[in-house]
Amino acid sequence: MNYTLHQLNVFLKIYEKKSITKAAEELHLTQPAVSIQLKRLQEQFEIPLTEVIGRQLYITDFGNRVAEVCKSILRESEMLSSTINEYKGLLTGSIKFSIVSTGKYVMPYFLEGFMAKYPNVGITMDVSNKQAVVESLVKNDTDFALVSVLPDLILLNTIELMENKLYLAGSKKYQKEKITKNNLSNYTLIYREKGSATRNAMERYLERQVVTPSKKMTLVSNEAVKQAVKAGLGLSIMPLIGLKNELANKEIVLFDMPHLPVITNWNLVYNKGKQLTPAAKAFVDYLEEHKDKIVKEQFN
Repeated sequence: MNYTLHQLNVFLKIYEKKSITKAAEELHLTQPAVSIQLKRLQEQFEIPLTEVIGRQLYITDFGNRVAEVCKSILRESEMLSSTINEYKGLLTGSIKFSIVSTGKYVMPYFLEGFMAKYPNVGITMDVSNKQAVVESLVKNDTDFALVSVLPDLILLNTIELMENKLYLAGSKKYQKEKITKNNLSNYTLIYREKGSATRNAMERYLERQVVTPSKKMTLVSNEAVKQAVKAGLGLSIMPLIGLKNELANKEIVLFDMPHLPVITNWNLVYNKGKQLTPAAKAFVDYLEEHKDKIVKEQFN
């Protein structure tokens, strides 16, 4: 075998994007350059890594297996480079975070000081819904995940960061209306998409309160729900953390309801037994030392 780490990285990006064009864009390379690297890697194997049917590129079963090995090799390579730099007194490497969409209002504050302290550490933050975040943990495709509800059936190390409070929110046009548990079903209720922890919390709350909405709207991000609520399209049970500016500007108001707020916790988690890189370990140490101060200064 005479493959290079660059070839493995290119193939892994093709595997993730299922497209040479998209892989080239992600890697900031030309499409021919990516095709050449794939061809040179393919020459190392008698079994096809990819196949093209029509105009669509597919990864073969063999290619899927090779991609998993590529991930392992590249992780170990990064670990080696980081270890060498650590002995030189320089912390380098990269850390990948998978966070639920509402977590984008939380995670940057816990990264700011760390990035200032370790400017040579690269940070990647993938924002998605809870289901996709859990899948990234199961596949070991991420170093850390930020979730408000801990997933079942996965052994995890957990660092509790702060409370996550969810309230019933609506636009200021509803402010003079007396919204209660008994008439809540008369309003349009705006949900996150299936797989979202916020949606699950909202559904559980409505079930416990025996509220059956007559009209529903489903949107695919917390930001989209917030804009719909602000525009007066309906009401939603939302995390307080994402409403700071809207509440200050009185564009959105909160309504008192029995058994609200729903309170969960923001948790940074990673797989038990995961071999942390020096950069990832430094981030865990940084959090343990500074998280209380960050919560007090940024979220009180």
